[in-house]
Amino acid sequence: MSEIQAFTIGFTQKGARNFFSLLNESGAKRIIDVRLNNVSQLAGFARRDDLEYFLSEICRMDYLHMPDLAPTKAILDAYKKHGMDWGVYEDNFFHLMENRCVEKLIDPEVLNGGCLLCSEHSPQHCHRRLVIEYLNEMWGGNIQVKHLM
Repeated sequence: MSEIQAFTIGFTQKGARNFFSLLNESGAKRIIDVRLNNVSQLAGFARRDDLEYFLSEICRMDYLHMPDLAPTKAILDAYKKHGMDWGVYEDNFFHLMENRCVEKLIDPEVLNGGCLLCSEHSPQHCHRRLVIEYLNEMWGGNIQVKHLM
């Protein structure tokens, strides 16, 4: 498998101008939305219908929602509402991806030039980074990732 260039971005702590500028300057071809819930977010520009429109009009990018690359509500709630340790969250999410066989759910060509979108500002404690790490391991380490900050 040839090298894959992928990106990640979170929309929190970014205004629309910064968010869409980062995407335009990145060279990404499409957003791959890996949020479980893409319709009721705090940032209006990141709601599914608005985001799809803005990506098309401002960035000339495609939009794809892949909730199978998101954690379950139970895993999210345990971490965000009940204080689950990040290491435990990572383990739970890696097991979930393994059980879902996510490496078979997304075509490497879709990821190539794609930008995984989630809400967290930093990839450090966000599942979008874990998705890239998991796929990189499953696909032989050929993914080059740039986290757009």
